[in-house]
Amino acid sequence: MQSVSNRLQLSGITKAYPGVVANSDVSLTVLPGQTHAVLGENGAGKSTLMKIIYGSVKPDAGQVLFNGQPVNIRNPKEARALGISMVFQHFNLFDTITVAENVWLGLDKGLSLDQVSQRITAKAGEYGLDIDPERPVHTLSVGEMQRVEIIRALLTNPQLLILDEPTSVLTPQAVEKLFVVLKKLASEGCSILYISHKLHEIRELCSACTVLRAGRVTGVCNPAEESNASLSRLMIGAEPPQLEHRPQQAGAPVLRVRDLSLAREDQFGVDLHGLSLTVHAGEVLGIAGVSGNGQKELLYALSGEDVRAPKGSIVMGQADVSGLHPGERRTLGLHFVPEERLGRGAVPTLSLAQNMLLTRTEAISWPGLAGGWIQVPQLAQHAARVIQAFNVKANGPGAAARSLSGGNLQKFIVGREIDAAPALFIVSQPTWGVDVGAAAQIRGAILALRDAGCAVLVVSEELDELFALSDRLHVIASGRLSPSIDVAQATVEKIGEWMSGLWKAAPEGADSDADSDAEVAHG
Repeated sequence: MQSVSNRLQLSGITKAYPGVVANSDVSLTVLPGQTHAVLGENGAGKSTLMKIIYGSVKPDAGQVLFNGQPVNIRNPKEARALGISMVFQHFNLFDTITVAENVWLGLDKGLSLDQVSQRITAKAGEYGLDIDPERPVHTLSVGEMQRVEIIRALLTNPQLLILDEPTSVLTPQAVEKLFVVLKKLASEGCSILYISHKLHEIRELCSACTVLRAGRVTGVCNPAEESNASLSRLMIGAEPPQLEHRPQQAGAPVLRVRDLSLAREDQFGVDLHGLSLTVHAGEVLGIAGVSGNGQKELLYALSGEDVRAPKGSIVMGQADVSGLHPGERRTLGLHFVPEERLGRGAVPTLSLAQNMLLTRTEAISWPGLAGGWIQVPQLAQHAARVIQAFNVKANGPGAAARSLSGGNLQKFIVGREIDAAPALFIVSQPTWGVDVGAAAQIRGAILALRDAGCAVLVVSEELDELFALSDRLHVIASGRLSPSIDVAQATVEKIGEWMSGLWKAAPEGADSDADSDAEVAHG
């Protein structure tokens, strides 16, 4: 007879899709008040398993018991009624409506919109996840969208909370606050299923761990008794390769931004104030900062999606690109990876081969002004080359982008742009939601680009990543940019302080990449 001591028990869960078995005979048990990690490389079946528990995917076989009772969870509404909430890695938010309206959709309709807004504000303040309930979702950064998803889940007072990469775009300070929240929830009896590729988080937070590989359970352990190396071996069968960040002399400036000021395009955006930076050939320049401090506006200006930059404020080599559109900048050697994988980095419904055309035109012949022919076989060959080089788990070049796991799609998008051999490579959140093996591969490819003479600009909210990749660092806060600092001289404490807008300003008339002694505060 089944014991009611288990909050959740899965037995023999199996789910297959055309060409791939996502879950094969998976069993898992979660106790009340337990924080239980599910660990595995990209494509191991973690997200599919969580969606089965949440009712958004129907299993082909197996049984789910919740609080000791067999349940058939047909949709997320039934899951929420049972007391199960989920925070997805790829956010389930409607762009055209406000934060409050998005949250309202999943709550008791007996509440008014005003009451929901008040609850959001209270919960956000309680947990340090501040967000304006009146803001339209399309104005939010990825980090802010993550906060909305977490707050929405917390407002349902769940018995089981499923978190799929909840800290992937949160700063270290925000992660600390979230962990306080999660530990408090667990102490009150809430069970937590926690998916993360950050092994140190799993070791700190979780008391049990189920490891998946290729859709099957390959191990169960207490992560507190494991090391990062042993967890890596359980997950991918080996330890990830160590990054080799060899010092080298930077070359000529490839990108120069001088006194870039831009007014926000919407009321919830961030004004950019006099930003200046230089990226040289053969170096990685990192930009740190709390989400929503001007990163999106800066990247739009650099990529060419926003062409309002004043003349002469953005220069590539000797060319003023301030008013050039993305395609024109690509012809000069700029390739860009945005933080939003689906919808901006890739079209979900198109195949991987077709998605190559978003930024690569080698497979198009131009016989004249009438237009060009797409060379379909050549396009498929290009996609296959990226899939193989970056170890992307996909059912070939014809696989739809949306059919890939988040980490595998990220590898494909990064690989697509690196394969173009750019002169300037700009990447935002390069390893968001990517497993340790794939993260090491992406970071290694970025460093190889840098060693080959490419100028690289990395925007990330993961300080560990920035310290591993960068030669120099800036911090962005409230639309202003700190002076640069050599990574060898940077500390987590100093960068954390700069994230609040406190840094030593460059002396007037000096290059913005130098430090000075005048202490300033930017609010």
